[in-house]
Amino acid sequence: QVQLVESGGGSVQAGGSLRLSCTASGRPFSVHAMAWFRQVPGKEREIVASIRWGGVLPYYDDSVKGRFTISRDSRFNKISLQMSSLKKEDTAVYYCAANRVGDSGYKYFGQGTKDTVSS
Repeated sequence: QVQLVESGGGSVQAGGSLRLSCTASGRPFSVHAMAWFRQVPGKEREIVASIRWGGVLPYYDDSVKGRFTISRDSRFNKISLQMSSLKKEDTAVYYCAANRVGDSGYKYFGQGTKDTVSS
């Protein structure tokens, strides 16, 4: 099993910044990739950004390109998401996710952190 613990986030005015962090722990495992998803009421959870441990460039959804930056600390199976120039439409519950080597996709999710952007 993999446990994901998120921290950071909160409330901010439009144009402001927030930073999320997530650490994966559990039985020894190898990370293939980690990501941030977000979900708003009535909609499916969607991927925002992802990063592989193998050195490939990170992925960003078009809606956050140029505003969000995902980074990793491979030593500690940790990722962060720096969110800048936030918009009201970025308001959502953000989830950290992990894809272990050998898994077919993201099977593990954190508990989620609510981020609110007000105008």
